[in-house]
Amino acid sequence: MNAIVVTGAHGQLGRRVMSLASERGDGVEVSGYSSADLDITDPDAVAAAVSAGATVINCAAYTAVDAAETDEARASAVNADGPRNLARACGRVGARLIHVSTDYVFDGTATEPYEVDAETAPQSAYGRTKLAGELAVHEELPEAVIVRTAWVYDNTGKNFVTTMRRLEGERETLSVVNDQIGSPTFALDLAAGLLEIEADPAVGARTLHYTNAGQASWFDLARAVFAGIGADPERVHPCSSAEYVVPAPRPAYSVLSPTAWVEAGLTPARPWSDALTAALAQST
Repeated sequence: MNAIVVTGAHGQLGRRVMSLASERGDGVEVSGYSSADLDITDPDAVAAAVSAGATVINCAAYTAVDAAETDEARASAVNADGPRNLARACGRVGARLIHVSTDYVFDGTATEPYEVDAETAPQSAYGRTKLAGELAVHEELPEAVIVRTAWVYDNTGKNFVTTMRRLEGERETLSVVNDQIGSPTFALDLAAGLLEIEADPAVGARTLHYTNAGQASWFDLARAVFAGIGADPERVHPCSSAEYVVPAPRPAYSVLSPTAWVEAGLTPARPWSDALTAALAQST
């Protein structure tokens, strides 16, 4: 019997993958490992966790974008060495790997959605380590599937949407950047997309992009959150990135093209506004 192994199982995406996989009722064994359960930077531990015929869905990552600027060695260990270990272990026993990557591998200067074969040029330590992870996976396991995503949130945990919900109750007004453009992505939808790949052995040896459809600025998303919970969106004011200084540079434009995803015969993602409505409804 095939099995699913989820790394980063306690993160917002990993929790959703675990939940959806367990609910399918198809008899496939599902095992989840948090960072405390499995250190993916330890090759021996990884080898022990991967069995023949399994599909490993790697949701584990060092995602503290600003902290990575001064802790690149640790970010590299998790985002590059870890995926290499997983890919090598999968290759040794004949397991499959679906690896999650990010829009930060691009420089953010595009004016139209990035295709999967667009030139990569990460501008941050986080982006560099995630790109290194992609290259390591390709090198160790050419038949792996790499799925880049962006602006992932859920209705629980620490993310932009839950932060906006909290700040709505704490502040009369707030300022949010309006010059960074991307595609907000509900973790539930992304998890379903990853499991669709898992269920289709024909999808392999490729890089894909998955985000909810459409694009928005962080300002747009914040206003949509306010409106979605019955608050006045006019309380959210626009500001520029220059007014909101952070250690790591953010891509000004990071919309990912769904072309390769659709051409692979996979289900197109719903619009980000519809996904946000669903996420907020789950929170009530």
